[in-house]
Amino acid sequence: MTTPSRAARIATAVRRADQGPGLVAALRRVRQALPGDAGFGDPLSAAGSDGASVVARVADRLFDEQPRASKELGLGALQVWQSFLERTGRGRGDRELTLVFTDLVGFSTWAVHAGDEDALVLLRAVARAVEPALLAHRGMVVKRLGDGVMATFPSPQLAFDAVVEARGLVGGLEVAGYRPRLRAGIHTGAPRAIGGDYLGVDVNVAARLVEKAGPDEILVSDRTLAGLDPERVSTRRKKTFLLGRVKGVPDDVVVYVASPS
Repeated sequence: MTTPSRAARIATAVRRADQGPGLVAALRRVRQALPGDAGFGDPLSAAGSDGASVVARVADRLFDEQPRASKELGLGALQVWQSFLERTGRGRGDRELTLVFTDLVGFSTWAVHAGDEDALVLLRAVARAVEPALLAHRGMVVKRLGDGVMATFPSPQLAFDAVVEARGLVGGLEVAGYRPRLRAGIHTGAPRAIGGDYLGVDVNVAARLVEKAGPDEILVSDRTLAGLDPERVSTRRKKTFLLGRVKGVPDDVVVYVASPS
C-alpha cells in the first residue's frame, strides 16, 4: 500500500479545514460584523453591474454547493469592496433618493380584449414617450413593470417635472381605441440598494402611492413635497389617505395630489 506523500497529506488537511463547519460558521459570524451586506454573494445582492457584483457572480461559479471557509473569506472581501463602492457613490449606496412608480390606468383590462399585438404596440409607444422624459430629468430607470416603470431621481423637483412631461406625452397616444392615462407615485427617502434594485419601506410607500392614484394623478408624500417648488407645484390632500391607515404606508406619511401651477 502506497503511503501518501507529505504534499498530499497537507492538501487533504487543507481541504478538511476549508470544509470544517466550525470554521465556516465562525467566518459567517465575522461577516456579520464587516461593513456592507452580510448576505452579499447571493443572486439578489450580486445582480448589480459594479465590479464587486460581477466578481461575485464569477466566483460563485468556481465553488460547488459545499460550504467552504475559502468562499466565506472571498465573499467577505467582496462585501467590504461593495460597501466601499456604495459609500463613494459608485455602488448606489444608502443615500436620499426620490422614487417614482408609474403605470397606466385600465391597461390590463383593455389588453385582455385588444390582444398581445396591440398591447405590445402600445407598450413600445409608451416606453418611447416615458423613458426619454425620465432620463432628460436625470432619472434612472431601475426596472420596467409591465405597463409601468420604477425610477430614481436625485431630487423631488426633477422627479415631478419628469412625470409631468411623461404624462403629457403619453396622453397623446392612442392604440386600438385606447388612450392611455398615466398615473404616478413619488416618495423621497433612503432605500436600501441591493444588486441592481432597491428595497425597503420607502420603495413600498412609492409603490402604494401609484396604486392609490387616480387617472392622470400624481401622488407625492410629504417628504417629496418638502423638496418641490411651491411656485411651480400646487397640492391638495389625497382623500383616500385622510380616511385612515393605508396598508404599506407608515401612519406618519402625509399624501398629496400634486399638479403643475
